[in-house]
Amino acid sequence: MNVPAILIGVLTGIISGFGIGGGSLLVLYLTAVAGLSQHQAGGINLLYFIGCAPPALIGHIRNKQVHIKTAVWCILGGIITVIPLSWIAGKIDTDLLRRLFGGLVLYIAVREWRQSNTTN
Repeated sequence: MNVPAILIGVLTGIISGFGIGGGSLLVLYLTAVAGLSQHQAGGINLLYFIGCAPPALIGHIRNKQVHIKTAVWCILGGIITVIPLSWIAGKIDTDLLRRLFGGLVLYIAVREWRQSNTTN
């Protein structure tokens, strides 16, 4: 039993439930520490999300933090795009995919940092 990996899984699950980006942290752990490829880490993250998302969504709905119309549109968009975009991601070179993911995480971090500075 790999206790550190289990702890990372539990912690990133809790963080994911709060909407902070636990999935991104899990992918970083899986690629940087566990030595998995970007494709493997992304696949594991998607499977992991299936278990983490429903309880978090239920809690957010109970706290009236979900705009149902928007959620329905997002769900429909995800259903429509999942297969073609998964196929495209499978064709992209792993190094390029890793760089694109890193760029996305960096973009989100800078955007969040800027928004936090404008609200304070």
